[in-house]
Amino acid sequence: MKSTRKAYGEFLQEVGADKNIVVLDADLANATKTDMFRAQYPDRHIDVGIAEADLVGTACGIALTGKKVFASTFAIFMAGRAYDQVRNTAAYSNINVNLCATHAGVMVGEDGPTHQCIEDVALMNVIPNMKVLSPADDISTKKILNMCMNEKGPKYIRLGRSDVEYIYDDTYEFRLGGSHTFGDGKDGTIFAYGPTVSIALEAKNELKQKGINVRVVDLYSIKPIDKDTIIKCAKETEKLVSIEDHSVIGGVGSIIANILCEEYPKKLKKIGINDTFGKSGNAKEVYKYFGLTKENLVNKF
Repeated sequence: MKSTRKAYGEFLQEVGADKNIVVLDADLANATKTDMFRAQYPDRHIDVGIAEADLVGTACGIALTGKKVFASTFAIFMAGRAYDQVRNTAAYSNINVNLCATHAGVMVGEDGPTHQCIEDVALMNVIPNMKVLSPADDISTKKILNMCMNEKGPKYIRLGRSDVEYIYDDTYEFRLGGSHTFGDGKDGTIFAYGPTVSIALEAKNELKQKGINVRVVDLYSIKPIDKDTIIKCAKETEKLVSIEDHSVIGGVGSIIANILCEEYPKKLKKIGINDTFGKSGNAKEVYKYFGLTKENLVNKF
């Protein structure tokens, strides 16, 4: 098991020999794992201090020189404190910058509600020009980040604090606007992304033992989202369920529901944070409290 934030740090180390890569942080390099890049390439690592607005503004300025820029802080700060700069500098100007936000969702655990960002997908999804991605494991993190280096415009990459299961291998490919479907079950579809993909796959295996065959769709590209696969699953499977470490208001469940409403009306059950703040505690216990579990998924079928 490995956290996606650690995979991010390893990725920066792996590609760091490219002198066009510049990494910025806001006094959180140890937590976001950009310290791994700093250890090898200190001249291209910039710590702006506890100044998230400056983080995004400076990152955008450097990106305008043609550098490949990665800017990192916690999701609650990237989506909250720096929202003005994300919207009006990075997105409005359509700058090629990678905003890598770690510690997203209630998975942050003991840090509690003030640091558990459960609104960022909704906030970033509504911004024109912004691309939003959320990898599920080590390999998908590194491949998606590599893809982002070659995509134009601003990207928001959502990363987690806690370790997650390995899901993918090197044979998988990722693309903007893509998704990955596990299985072809007709009884239902579970839509997930980020840390909930492994939970969905566990539920899929348990349901199979009960004679219920479902498919799991990893919607790693949240914006643009894979509308065709969502509609295909709605047509081919009996039940639809979404699960996410995010508010059910404005999250991926809401995005799916909007697509279904316009394209193929069908009932969707949403599992997520139900219009409340998070709770402080062990990440697994917090997930259990909010129903982000295999058991809750199984009970939906």
